[in-house]
Amino acid sequence: MIAKKIGRNEDAASPSRTGTITRDACATWNKLLFVGWLVVPLNVGLMLSANAAESSLKFAGIPFSPGSTVRANVPLNAQEKSYAGQGGNPIPQSAVAVLATPANFDPRKSWPVLVPCSTSDFKRQNREDLVQFYQRVGLAEGWVLLAGDGPQHARNDTAAWRLAMTLAAIDALHHSFAGSEKWPMACAGFSGGAKGAGSIAPVLARNGCRVTGIYLTGVNEDYLSGGYARSHPGVNFLSTPIYVSIGHDDRIATLEQQYNVVGSIKRTGFQRIRTGTFRGGHEVNDAQTSLALEWFRSLQK
Repeated sequence: MIAKKIGRNEDAASPSRTGTITRDACATWNKLLFVGWLVVPLNVGLMLSANAAESSLKFAGIPFSPGSTVRANVPLNAQEKSYAGQGGNPIPQSAVAVLATPANFDPRKSWPVLVPCSTSDFKRQNREDLVQFYQRVGLAEGWVLLAGDGPQHARNDTAAWRLAMTLAAIDALHHSFAGSEKWPMACAGFSGGAKGAGSIAPVLARNGCRVTGIYLTGVNEDYLSGGYARSHPGVNFLSTPIYVSIGHDDRIATLEQQYNVVGSIKRTGFQRIRTGTFRGGHEVNDAQTSLALEWFRSLQK
């Protein structure tokens, strides 16, 4: 039997060296497995947390998912009941609030809120304008949309009635999502609704809402100047951006009437006014809506 002597430089394949390498490899593998066991539950936990947050979304107690439209009955406070009762209206105990949210809605973030005001003609409701005129473009532009209406049609559908229901819907928003009282808000109105927006926006500002835009379409009378004078929201309100959308072929609110409204608003002291024209009549133009919302949002930053 011949025994081979292993020199000092020939230890690469020695049993002790091999054992060390094996132990190191096993230790590394075990560490990787351990980290993997930690990462997988962490990822699962984050997913479950996100899903739980989404599934727990509620507006005025009504569950909903991002990207959907939810309707809820919401209470009126004493001030809102006082507004609702003006003109001899029976005072309801609640209003109907409708909320539409983008697909990526997360109430932990700040969202711009669009509040539509409809005409009272034909017993039109604010929520109808929300859906028909503003929802598609508003959601695409990353806005939350909110409307408040009475539980039934008012005997006298006054600006005060509309204000009461809108304030109740805003209260519901603030109670549903922490921090939403700081979210920027814009009022939008078409035709008679433009008059309503002019009347309501100053009151919302006086009540602490962060009004950062007023979008008027087909408007033939200046109700904003009167609303400002009556409500006393403060001189800073005169810096509120105002976008007036004007149809070239509008026969109900003519070009002359609409530009007269713009002139009247300027004389009151409003400083940020833009006008946009489009080929069309007495209607809400989607492209104009998009431009208005983009402008409002750019100034909110």
